[in-house]
Amino acid sequence: MQIRDLPYPDPGVPDVRSGPRFLLWLGRNQLGGQLRSLAWGLLHFGSIAGLPYAVGIAVEAVLDRSGGRLALSGVLLILLGLAIAAGDTMLHRTAVTNWITAAARVQQLLARKTAQLGSVLTRRVAAGEVVSVSTGDVEKIGWFVEALSRFAAAACTILLACVGLLIYQPALGLVVAVGVPVLALAVLPLLPRATRRADLQREKAGRATELASDTVAGLRVLRGIGGEDLFLDRYRRASQEVRTAAVRSARMWAVISATQVLLPGLLLIALVWHGVHLAREGRITVAELVTVYSAVMMLNYPLRHFEEIAMAYSFSRPSAKRAARVLALERTEPGAAPTASPAQDQQAAAPPKQGKAASDSLGGATAVAPSQRVDVPPSGGEQPPSHRRERALAGGSRHPGDLFDPATGLLAPAGRLTAVVCGDPDEAGRLAERLGGHPTFEDAANLPSVRLGDVALDEMPLFDARTHVLVQDKDPVLLSGTLQALLDVPSSGTVAPAEALAAAQCSDVLDALAQASVSDDPMAAHLTERGRSLSGGQRQRLALARSLVTDPDTLVLDEPTSAVDSHTEARVADGIRRLRSGRTTVVLTSSPLLLDRAERVVFLTDGAVAAVGAHRDLMHSEPRYRAVVTRETDDEQTAVAESGPAGFDPDFEADFEPKISTATASANATARTTASNLEETA
Repeated sequence: MQIRDLPYPDPGVPDVRSGPRFLLWLGRNQLGGQLRSLAWGLLHFGSIAGLPYAVGIAVEAVLDRSGGRLALSGVLLILLGLAIAAGDTMLHRTAVTNWITAAARVQQLLARKTAQLGSVLTRRVAAGEVVSVSTGDVEKIGWFVEALSRFAAAACTILLACVGLLIYQPALGLVVAVGVPVLALAVLPLLPRATRRADLQREKAGRATELASDTVAGLRVLRGIGGEDLFLDRYRRASQEVRTAAVRSARMWAVISATQVLLPGLLLIALVWHGVHLAREGRITVAELVTVYSAVMMLNYPLRHFEEIAMAYSFSRPSAKRAARVLALERTEPGAAPTASPAQDQQAAAPPKQGKAASDSLGGATAVAPSQRVDVPPSGGEQPPSHRRERALAGGSRHPGDLFDPATGLLAPAGRLTAVVCGDPDEAGRLAERLGGHPTFEDAANLPSVRLGDVALDEMPLFDARTHVLVQDKDPVLLSGTLQALLDVPSSGTVAPAEALAAAQCSDVLDALAQASVSDDPMAAHLTERGRSLSGGQRQRLALARSLVTDPDTLVLDEPTSAVDSHTEARVADGIRRLRSGRTTVVLTSSPLLLDRAERVVFLTDGAVAAVGAHRDLMHSEPRYRAVVTRETDDEQTAVAESGPAGFDPDFEADFEPKISTATASANATARTTASNLEETA
């Protein structure tokens, strides 16, 4: 693989059982590049090791006054110099290629895992660690892959040089053969302590990065409450801890580097002292002493790569461990087995539908006869009254496009706007996640799958489930880029961006973006990361417009107007109902303005459907529903319960309905004006 061929068509399936196994898997997948780098490294280091022999020939030629051998040594030196230059150039080229391709492979694996996990990633792994893995850790892993081939070439060269010296001059070669392995292995006792200090440094650096990420993400809130100084002090302390840990780690590596300088010097002293005695006794010549001395001097260069590989491995091992931990994450916890319902058992016995077949069945091309449909109770047995009520509303059977949750009894009929009110906001978030299929929260695997028609969403491929059911959660993310790029999402093509922006009441957002744009075109205006330059309500409406442009078969919105004022909220509610007419839409909210525009309202309490009907009917008949929507206190609920037989204050409706009518009229007028302005802009 060359750099020009990146990215990989398929980065492969990594071995994530441990950090070392992940590094070994990377090495196996880059075997060709490692072998090329090894070959050029052998040429480079071998040529360096051959210089002393050419120098020895030159010394002997001078002593013997032989011009021919002197010329031969000169030619050898020139050839070795050219080989050193070529080998060094190509070694660097191939090693850096190995580094970049390894880092690119890891980056692709992380990107693929991030796309697969979605929001699950930041629930399982801290944001700072994700940033650390995708930046610094990838670089350290690439460094080890790059250094590995150089180390292998250096080790082979040292082995060959020691064997050559034993053959050339056994008396001095024996000293070198014994001393060089000692030099290579002398740093091993120091590595565990150096590795521990390096791990501590990276741990503290990860905490500091996480703190910095959280501070930047919440900067607007911190400024609002005056908390900048507090977080600045926290980051300053964390930064000082990183600095202290880095200094301690650097001291240890300095000791290792000093050892790599001191021990070769001692070996040279011992070699010269022994060689001089042998030369005085006439057992070796001066040329042989010079050759062996030069060879040991040259071996210091490849010996330095033992220190490099030790440092690279100690830094890359925890980085590979963190990367492997992220890559090993799954959307559901391992070992969790869903509780099979009767309908799921029937589907498990039949061949599963994949790809287009599943899509066709969801689109209604292969409708199932009512007699064959199965209404699944939460855990088998008789269904509670709430489930029977929902089934009765559906006429005893479900349309192929109905969205049905067996766990709660919630039924969202196809083509209708259904509002869902939950007494617990956390329960609403979990329900929204389940309605999209493949939920990831704790204990989700123990609940039966939500069904779209007669197909279990959890049994469908994730991509197909996301295609048919789109869920917009409470905190949607706006990616940086232009507004046009934000709205350039996979869609049916039925809803134009201008229509979606008008329905989401984004006229003020467009005006603000047009002022900030150089070309006065709001669609070309640049959005900052997560839309931080916009208010919470503006971000929420842009996210809603993006969901409306997608125009999925089923759209689930979790509190889509929680950060919007009441007048704008009324217009947004009308826009959603108008644009999603004839399409299945589920809105989880407790806003009276949204609830009043829903075709049907489902009230959930304690994880099950408690009441179904129109908003105003439920306000009369269901005290618990009214308490959630109007946010009554316990004392207010008691007072309302005592005010009438139905537990409803007659004055409430007289005061509530004019407000609804006024907001509706204002919303309709403003919506028409906004749509006209958007058409002119488009």
